[in-house]
Amino acid sequence: MTTIEIMRGGRVIASASAEREAQLLYRGAYEAGDELRFTTDDEYAVVQVDQAVKPARVYLPERAFVYRLPLDGDNPAVYAPGAFVGEMHLCSIRPDTARGYRNLACNPADQRGDVAAYPHAAANVETRNESVFCARNVIDGEHIADGHGEWPYGSWGIGARTDAELTLDFGREVEVDRITLYLRADFPHDAYWIEGTASLDDGFEITFPLEGIDGAQTIDLGGKHRIRTMKLHRLIKCDNPSAFPSLRQLEVYGTDV
Repeated sequence: MTTIEIMRGGRVIASASAEREAQLLYRGAYEAGDELRFTTDDEYAVVQVDQAVKPARVYLPERAFVYRLPLDGDNPAVYAPGAFVGEMHLCSIRPDTARGYRNLACNPADQRGDVAAYPHAAANVETRNESVFCARNVIDGEHIADGHGEWPYGSWGIGARTDAELTLDFGREVEVDRITLYLRADFPHDAYWIEGTASLDDGFEITFPLEGIDGAQTIDLGGKHRIRTMKLHRLIKCDNPSAFPSLRQLEVYGTDV
């Protein structure tokens, strides 16, 4: 059985259930603090948290997760205009039955803080703790990089820290063989990194060059690696006087094990 519930103040204000694919159309306005609760019989699912947010292919080790609606503070800034606002909202969940070779990192439904849906991105620094510079932006599926700030230009900003690290957790073991980075390219506002290092939790580590370009930069991992997490770190900035290198998107290609 698959179920979607909208929770407000500890009570269910709307719900929908189905054997496999559940869809919920809520006619009403969300309020800060509302949550979407998804439950399913499947560990792998395709979830859409709002009609204005792309579907997310997620791994659910608990076969359930809570999506905290991003309505408070500056959280709405990284979502498309119309997301989670107004008087009509459509969300859905269904089994993910097509799990071939793909970008395993993409998750438009990722959230800051504790999660039960993967993949999940987190970092040791996010510029001024602002939503437009938080780690989850690098796996939201958007590649446009010639600007910065509000949607669609959310990125991971490092607050000029030289020890900035971003960790990607897949929530389970996967097999990967390449990564692709899209650096933010709002030049001349932006600087860029000339070098970075990826460390996989199987012990493999690779240091690679980067360029100040608007587009994909792919790093071959020299074979297949079974991992749960990877870290992007030791990022070396160019000598551009700008203090603002940033990552727009991180893709990791492979398959489920």
